[in-house]
Amino acid sequence: MKKSVAILFAFIISQFQAQQTPYYQQAAKYKMDIDVNAEKFTYQGNQTLEYTNNSPDELNVVYFHLYWNAFKPNSMMDQRVASQGKNGDSRLQKNGISTLASIPKNEEGAQNIHWIKQNGKNLKFEIQETIMKVYLAEPIKPNSTTNFTMEWDAVIPQQIRRSGRNNKEGVDMTMTQWYPKISEYDYDGWATFDYLGREFHAPFSDFDVTIKINKDYVVGAGGILENPTEVKGYDTNAKIKTEKDKKATWRWTAKNMLDFAWSADRDYVVKSFEVPEGPKVFLVYQNNDKTKVWEEAPAYLTKYFQIMNNHFGKYVYPTYAFIQGGDGGMEYGMCTMILGEAKSIKDLMGLMAHEGAHSWYQQMLATNESMRPWMDEGFTSYAEGYTMHQLFPEDLPNPFVERLDAYRKFIQKKIEEPAVWLGDHHDNGTSYTYSTYVKGELYLVELGYIMGEQNLAETLKQYYDQWSMKHPTDRDFLHIAQKVSGMDLKWFHHYWINTTKTIDYGIKDVKYDAKSTTITLINNGQVPMPIDFSVMTKDKKIVTYQIPTNLTHTWKSKDAYGDFKTLEYWPWTQKEYTLTIPYTKSQLSVLGIDFSQRIADVNMADNFVEVK
Repeated sequence: MKKSVAILFAFIISQFQAQQTPYYQQAAKYKMDIDVNAEKFTYQGNQTLEYTNNSPDELNVVYFHLYWNAFKPNSMMDQRVASQGKNGDSRLQKNGISTLASIPKNEEGAQNIHWIKQNGKNLKFEIQETIMKVYLAEPIKPNSTTNFTMEWDAVIPQQIRRSGRNNKEGVDMTMTQWYPKISEYDYDGWATFDYLGREFHAPFSDFDVTIKINKDYVVGAGGILENPTEVKGYDTNAKIKTEKDKKATWRWTAKNMLDFAWSADRDYVVKSFEVPEGPKVFLVYQNNDKTKVWEEAPAYLTKYFQIMNNHFGKYVYPTYAFIQGGDGGMEYGMCTMILGEAKSIKDLMGLMAHEGAHSWYQQMLATNESMRPWMDEGFTSYAEGYTMHQLFPEDLPNPFVERLDAYRKFIQKKIEEPAVWLGDHHDNGTSYTYSTYVKGELYLVELGYIMGEQNLAETLKQYYDQWSMKHPTDRDFLHIAQKVSGMDLKWFHHYWINTTKTIDYGIKDVKYDAKSTTITLINNGQVPMPIDFSVMTKDKKIVTYQIPTNLTHTWKSKDAYGDFKTLEYWPWTQKEYTLTIPYTKSQLSVLGIDFSQRIADVNMADNFVEVK
């Protein structure tokens, strides 16, 4: 008995101490020299990495990511896709057959580590698929810095997912997740998830990258080009400087960024323009009949960055590049790789708006995407919807109506998986999309409905102010949302992220009296919510009544969608709720739950009554 009490007491003390641990984040500085053989799609790499351990822990091992090792038959990525069949990512399989299984031997991805040293001492390492575990010669003590040097060579893989050679739009090389990248270490330990096709995580780092490549190539990258007058594409007066091997040398730098990515093609053109108050934007693409809409992009992108800077926080880096390369779209530090052959400027801007917003919710607010992909993809999708609604106005009650409708249709398939699941561990590709992109986006839409749009906007700004250039978690965001609104929101977070339970309210009954109307509402779902109940009178006047849920303990006081009168709360354990309003049948035109159409109610059929 005494032993049990002692163990329990020790556990409680350890939890208390853990919660008192100050925030920290690791830091790294990369210096790379890369020599590319463009004809063979290979390169030689040398890297110096200065790594600073700002944690309170002594580190005896470190881990690196070797992402390209995934692009070969029988890799873990190939096995995962094969096991999922037609339920897997459509970009990795065709008719249920993994496309990785048929990669030719000479086009398999490879990152071959020749050696790695710590402060000049050779280190033992072992390769575990896309993870390299390195045993240190000397521990990295808290608040100290060590230096790693490394030599490797790599085979640029057949373009299957994000990285690779000769993609379907004809770009020669998309160089993403292309170098041995040190893993992030934080309170959760090392972020060493195997690469199975989803997302990434890393410490904030500085980069100094020198790339030697055939002089005919143009390179697009996320960073500052330090020698634009010596290479092709960036300066009309450039004199391309070459060596005996006819290669030009590109020098790129970047500071305090998660990743460095680049792309190379002989047919690229480079165009640039300045957004007032930043950034300088580069468009790097193949200029042909299929990419004409890129010419319309500068005006839209200028307004886009101004909206993002004003509503979500200031973009902190000096430049941003939209580069035609890769598949679909994928965000990296100060750039994105996107498909370029869009049919309309709206289609192109939809892709640019999403990938550009990742600079906020993947780069500057660097959550661990492997663990909480909904915080990155979902918040990014919200910013995309918000900005696109202003760039291309539509006659809709709010920017998210179509996404809510898509969610309702998806729920009917009964294959939803909880958003809390780790990114690569979802069993169904479509379910991953909805739990991550859609549920993450609607997380903010529902919060706006619960707390009021002004409070949501303030929450997003404070989230940026407090956590930009750091690694926040959902707990950090929720803390700010609760502080801004004064509400308890843990219940909503739990239901929406940790479960697949749904919202389903309805109008059960309406009784018209001589001087009033009595409405009975019913909760047919599993997720309790506050209810905004509105009426439209015959003379087109809209009157809204807020019915709080007692779970928040503080009620919404204002909302951008109009004024309202607050009624008694609806206990979340209570099935039905009755309200009486001072309007007769002859005065009413429409009764309904949420005229703003923000509530993610899965059955809208019983949410409105037309009074006849």
